[in-house]
Amino acid sequence: MHRGMQEQRWLWVTLILSCISIAAITFAVWEVAENRFFRHADYVTLHYLYITRGIASSLFLAFWAAWYVISQRRRSEEELRRSRERYRGLLEVSPGAVALYDASLRVSEWNATAERLYGFSKAEVLGKPLPTVPAGKQEELRSFLDRVRAGESLLDIETLRRDKMGTAFEVQLSLLPFREAAAQHLFLEVTEDIRERVRLRERLVELEKLTTMGRMAAGTAHHLNTPLAAMLLRVQMMRERPARDQVAADLERLEAGMGFCKQFVERLLQFSRRPATRKQPEEVGPLIRGVVNFLAPAMEAKRARVTLDPDSASGERVMADRNLLEALLSVLLSNALDAIASQGSISIQCRKSSPECIEIRISDDGPGIAAADLPRVFEPFFTTKGPGGGTGLGLSIAQNIVLEHGGSLRLDSAPNRGTTAVVELPCCQPRPALEQAHP
Repeated sequence: MHRGMQEQRWLWVTLILSCISIAAITFAVWEVAENRFFRHADYVTLHYLYITRGIASSLFLAFWAAWYVISQRRRSEEELRRSRERYRGLLEVSPGAVALYDASLRVSEWNATAERLYGFSKAEVLGKPLPTVPAGKQEELRSFLDRVRAGESLLDIETLRRDKMGTAFEVQLSLLPFREAAAQHLFLEVTEDIRERVRLRERLVELEKLTTMGRMAAGTAHHLNTPLAAMLLRVQMMRERPARDQVAADLERLEAGMGFCKQFVERLLQFSRRPATRKQPEEVGPLIRGVVNFLAPAMEAKRARVTLDPDSASGERVMADRNLLEALLSVLLSNALDAIASQGSISIQCRKSSPECIEIRISDDGPGIAAADLPRVFEPFFTTKGPGGGTGLGLSIAQNIVLEHGGSLRLDSAPNRGTTAVVELPCCQPRPALEQAHP
């Protein structure tokens, strides 16, 4: 706007100076002609000469001003046309699906990428409500609009959108404020199809879990070998014992031992199963205890001293996918277990760091991480472990899981001082609070 006012000011200055110059030249030429050809003319002739000079000057000025204004207008219109063509070209070649809409979600812009991604043509959506938001994501989008109106720019948020066939799929969304010359508040939504990225991440999660299970094989065998050996010994004693009065007690002990083995195998199968991704309120404390119980054989094999204090956030829930959250905790606990020496210590704490966040801290007394390696620990395939010690994908996967749940993950570490993994996740707000926030 400031540039436009400045250009308009220079236009008027140029026009006025040009008019003054033309008038001065016209009067000078007329004065030379009078002195040369009409020096001895009478009063009436001179009077008509003065009138003619005024008319000629006015005509020159009028023609010049009209030509100048029309040429400037044509130039401005040409620049505006080129600017609009450039804007349309950039919009159409954008790799992201662009939608521009107002607070009532009425679409005013729709690019070619959006047509290809969602299947809706531009003519089908212009002036109509945004058709790509699934029913379960309407409230989420309203909350996004409120945050943008408050001055926040939302970048690279994972959510769901649907195409013309009604199929919902994962997209990465950026939502920015957009203001037109008419001072109308609009919202610029740019989305990108990330279905392949999500599938790749799920495969990486499975790969990390399989790697963890492979490292736990020895500990699992040790954990199951003890109760199985005891049951086998009990069966041999029952076979050799002539009396039958102790059979019931022996059977009870056998049943308890087999129940333990069955429960452990069930936990193993639950960990390796790949359920559909689904976020729902999950209590953090039981999740932590479940992962610790699953890793118990490896911890016992290393004789690790584990301190668990999840009760300070008892009853607190997060909106999370249980499978992904278990994978996150498994990665962090497995890293801590790999880092400590035999009979080392691991501390697990869970507390509310603020009214809106739950903090999980997993600390070990291992050798720590060198300062040069610390900035790279979240890079895929980077590892400080020796050959065969890991894939280098664990922390990268863990960070992606935390970001998908709207939280943060950091490592506090120094050489010979151990490492602490700090996870912050937003609390699951109760329904009344949500309804008050989004009436």
